[in-house]
Formats: sequence, structure tokens, C-alpha cells
Amino acid sequence: MAVNTLMDTHYTFAKQQGVYKGKVREVYTLENDILVMVATDRLSAFDVVMPKGIPYKGQILNQIATKMMQATEDIVPNWLLATPDPNVAVGKACEPFKVEMVIRGYLSGHAAREYKAGKRSLCGVAMPEGMKENDKFPEPIITPATKAEQGDHDEDIAREAILSRGIVAEADYKVLENYTKALFERGTEIAAKRGLILVDTKYEFGKTKDGQIVLIDEIHTPDSSRYFYADGYAERQQKGEAQKQLSKEFVRQWLISNGFQGLEGQTVPHMSDEYINSVSERYIELYESITGETFVKADVSNIHERIGNNVNSYLKEL
Repeated sequence: MAVNTLMDTHYTFAKQQGVYKGKVREVYTLENDILVMVATDRLSAFDVVMPKGIPYKGQILNQIATKMMQATEDIVPNWLLATPDPNVAVGKACEPFKVEMVIRGYLSGHAAREYKAGKRSLCGVAMPEGMKENDKFPEPIITPATKAEQGDHDEDIAREAILSRGIVAEADYKVLENYTKALFERGTEIAAKRGLILVDTKYEFGKTKDGQIVLIDEIHTPDSSRYFYADGYAERQQKGEAQKQLSKEFVRQWLISNGFQGLEGQTVPHMSDEYINSVSERYIELYESITGETFVKADVSNIHERIGNNVNSYLKEL
């Protein structure tokens, strides 16, 4: 039997001023610079939203991001105020920077595909010769991407281009770089305690009205990060075997093997209920691996009503 999934929302909260619908999240703007961010069960790959939702995916993303925000708030301030529902985060509104701060500790995913194509520089950062896919970089590298408008692809961009085009002021960009390195270091430590390797990830930042730079959106989730299992990593590298990983990369690889990379004229392959459930199970596996806690499935018999009631109860107390 198919499990209910949250594909879209249509709320009107008290003092609501607007709503923005992203690829996965729907963000409601309220008075007093309050944002209500709903994590749906939509699945996005190659910047295309898949036609079917993944059961519990929104809850998993929201709860991992919340735990990771709490685990890093001592080193980087963030936007989060509360999580009144398993799928919902409430926080401070701010002006997002128009770059995603991607940081890579290993030659994997997009970086590996570029390297295989003969490139030895990514976003103006040199990649050493003689590396194999999934090898560790001598030092983590920051490879920013421009923030995609809905439906458009993210684009790699060099630090120099970000500064010369005035996308981010140099003083602010230095803060973003320092925060990115600090968060990746903390994320690496958290992952190591769970027997995982944080391979690469992305962070998004914004500036509050009083000028504070804060971490926004999600962090260290399977949608924004790639993890390997530490156990057996070295042996698999030595033998040239694929790494055992927990991330959305397995979805991308499945799509590629079925002839889809988000290119013009390509059609999203059929996702059977069996495949959808296997994706859900992989997300739950990552949740339990990275948090060290058993995943508790929220009641999805009426997701829309549950979210509405929980958010409205919280807003009344603000």
C-alpha cells in the first residue's frame, strides 16, 4: 500500500505576507520577519522535480537539519527558532546570498565527473594530478555554485567571479569561507563518531536585517551532502571498487543508468512503488546512521491537517 506523501501545501497562516515554492521546500513569509519552511517529500535530481514523492523524506531532511543546526550553533549562528512539526522549521527571515558554498573533501560526484572529463580545475581551484575517483583531497576545496532560479541549473563559479561581479562583497565572502570550513570540520567530526565520512556538502547563508550573517536552509542532509561508510573505505579505494555511500547520489546514478540527466528532450524514467519505497528506506538509513537514533515515522494519515494545526498552535504562542 502506498504511503501518503506531501507534494505541495496551500496554507494561509496568520499575518502571512507571501509564499515561495522551491524544488523541495515551501517557504511562507509572515510579519515580523518570521519564515515558516515546510519540507515536502518532493525529490529533486539534476534540478528536476521527480513526479512522485518519497515517503517521510521531508521529515527526515527537516529533522537532520534541525539536529545539525543545534550541533553547530556554537560556531556559526543560524536562522532557526523552532520546529513545531516534523516537516516544519520556523526561523528568522534574511536576505540570502546568491551563492551556494560547496565544500569537497574528496574527489566525488560532480568533481569526479569533471576530473574524468580531463579538467584539473574546478571553480578556479586546482585539483592534483593522479587522483582516482573518491580519493581524499590534500585539503578540502571550496567550489561555489550560483544560486539557481526555479528550474535552472546551478552553475560553478570561481571566487574571483563572485567578487568581480559584486555577487558577494569581499568582506562578507571571507566570513562565508570561514564559516564553511568550520561547519565542514564539525560535520566531519560528527560523521566520524557515527562511522561515516562527510565527503562533500553545501551550505547556504543569509544576512539578517541587523547585518548578521547566518546559516540558513538545511545542513548535512542526504540532499545537500554525500557520506561514505568509513569502514572499508581504504580497502575499496585500493581495489578500485565503488564506495558504499549514503547520499542522493544513488538516485542520480539510477537516473543516469535509465537515460536521464535532466537534459532537454529526456524523459524522467518510471519510478515503481517498489523503487520509491527503496529510496525512502535509504533516507531512513541515513537518518539513523548520521543521528545514531531510531527514526520515528510521523503520522501521515492527514499530513496537511497535522502541519496546519502544529504551526498554528506555535504561532499563537509567539
